[in-house]
Amino acid sequence: MKPTFLYKQAIVFREDLKLSPGKMAVQAAHASVGVILKSDILTYVLSNWLKEGFRKIVLKVKTEQDIFDLEQKCILNNIPYFVVRDFGLTEIEPDTVTCIGIGPDTNEKINKITGSLGLWR
Repeated sequence: MKPTFLYKQAIVFREDLKLSPGKMAVQAAHASVGVILKSDILTYVLSNWLKEGFRKIVLKVKTEQDIFDLEQKCILNNIPYFVVRDFGLTEIEPDTVTCIGIGPDTNEKINKITGSLGLWR
């Protein structure tokens, strides 16, 4: 039987940046850890997400503006988030917005923000 997950975190990348797989992995790590360190996530949400195996999904948007639109939706819906801006030491220019980490929170709340986005493949 497949386990039921009630919580998740979304990492949303820009499609218009052509990042190497390694760069994407690092940026995803920044987004995931950044949102945990930056926010006031409710203790029970964080605890339950960790107990469930800290599930994540990776999604895509077309542009930087789409990242900022997601940020505004997070603010309006009181969902923790973290926008990643790269230092520009390797593949892209300094201060380039690469992705946003959203949550962890309930699937319902995350889906309200990201439900129309496609999976990164």
